[in-house]
Amino acid sequence: MIYRVDDLSDNRINSIAEREYDGSWMILILTDSEDYRLMCGRENGCAYTINVSSVKCEDWQMAVCDFIGFSEANGKNAVLVMSEADLETAKRYYDGHRYNEPFLRENEPSVLVHSTSMSSWELIKHDGMLKSWNRLKSEKVIPKEQQPIGVKLGDPMDFSDYIMFGGGITGEIVVNSKQHGEIIMDANAEYITGARLYFDAKKMAHDGLLVRDGCHIKVKDTLPLKPYLIWAATWDTIGLESQISTPKIFSEQADKQFQIIVE
Repeated sequence: MIYRVDDLSDNRINSIAEREYDGSWMILILTDSEDYRLMCGRENGCAYTINVSSVKCEDWQMAVCDFIGFSEANGKNAVLVMSEADLETAKRYYDGHRYNEPFLRENEPSVLVHSTSMSSWELIKHDGMLKSWNRLKSEKVIPKEQQPIGVKLGDPMDFSDYIMFGGGITGEIVVNSKQHGEIIMDANAEYITGARLYFDAKKMAHDGLLVRDGCHIKVKDTLPLKPYLIWAATWDTIGLESQISTPKIFSEQADKQFQIIVE
């Protein structure tokens, strides 16, 4: 069910259902913040929340309606915190689009990056595909992991049905945090580097694999390496002297090497 309200309290009590939030609820708030484009997470016991700045996010209408489409398709209870006028504007702008449309939009990256540990990379090569956390858990590949690291950021459990992507240092922050069992945002913190995988987003979209939820571009369940993987960066293939590096150095050096390869 999709709900629209003008404002909403940021706490654990769901004023719409008059009870505490559960995993079926998601919130999108349209703001006029100058501090971010998109920001997501969960605080104060509230539902998972996506904040979209109409100032910084030029196509905020797409984010709003992707959120609606994703929520409807997955049986989510979705709350839109925005005016009725803004919602109507978004729907008119979005006309003819859908959250899983089989092509890349003008502002979407042609390459998507997924980062993983070296041990996971070996398993991925063996299987010939990436698998979501929930798929790996069901196959008993990761029996010691009780929950994905994203839970510490407030991610709903069904996010683990998806393979996530992130540019810049984002993926390396996740790998480092997973190694330590806690969120470590320091881009200069040393960690054991793994593999940084570069995928053909255009081909993935064309084959109907890409899903947009208003904040992320992701793939559900599994992603074959062929024909989507373009290149895999590891410490030795990008010229580092050691497997020990930092998210900043590893991601920047890998991205630089990738550009050389594709040019």
